[in-house]
Amino acid sequence: MSRSVVASSPTLTLADGQTAPQMGLGVWQTPADLTAEVVRAAFETGYRLVDTAAAYENEAGVGEAVRASGIARTDVFVTTKLWNTHHAYDEALRAFDKSLQRLRMDYVDLYLIHWPVPTQDLYIDAWRALVRLQEEGRARSIGVCNFMVEHLRRIIGETGVIPVVNQVELHPQFQQTELRSFHASRGIVTQSWSPLGQGRLLKHPELARIAARHGKTPAQAIIRWHLDSGLMVFPKSIRPERLAENFEVFDFRLDDEDLAAIAKLDHPAGRIGSDPLTFR
Repeated sequence: MSRSVVASSPTLTLADGQTAPQMGLGVWQTPADLTAEVVRAAFETGYRLVDTAAAYENEAGVGEAVRASGIARTDVFVTTKLWNTHHAYDEALRAFDKSLQRLRMDYVDLYLIHWPVPTQDLYIDAWRALVRLQEEGRARSIGVCNFMVEHLRRIIGETGVIPVVNQVELHPQFQQTELRSFHASRGIVTQSWSPLGQGRLLKHPELARIAARHGKTPAQAIIRWHLDSGLMVFPKSIRPERLAENFEVFDFRLDDEDLAAIAKLDHPAGRIGSDPLTFR
């Protein structure tokens, strides 16, 4: 497959009316000195959404790639995130300004609270700051990451503003069905991080069987599961060939048999990452 733009992601319309690609590139753990090159390769493949964060320390590379791409800024969807140590209202505003400076952008398409950190009990203040940033037009959309139902109920109840996105760990062995049901009832889009189970699911025999049925790789079958489930997804890679492979998922769909088989892989102990109730 050529590395010119050969496909485009389907899009989802967020509750605030903004349209976002359903699939994009995550740059967690992408080294800062490689980020611009990786994102440029992703753009050449067809990606138009990039998910970064202040904590990833590679926002500057994302911004560099956007500027060098020749793609109109309005055609690229950039997400970044507020880190846990800056939840106080004024600190959140300052942290956002620093992210914009590193990105060298006037706005971001989506700004997220990275973790609720309930032990410090400041995520309401942080959310009020994000509401202000959206009112100012500097964050086109606002949302959260790793929020559980109790955290969502609280920010909605205390501010009246519903996040358009909640980005959470989600993959075939940790499907978050109850949380997704709550999201659906409030018009919140679910975004999946670690969508491939941090690579642990690529050798799962059932997923390999499903992939073979479609002439696809396990990674492609898993990504297709996220898309067919209505989730936003952003697998990560620094290898151009893997970026291309991950993007070659728009020419097939999983059938009911596939989806039923994957539903059976869900497990209460399937979480790989940190617990939002205790992570600081």
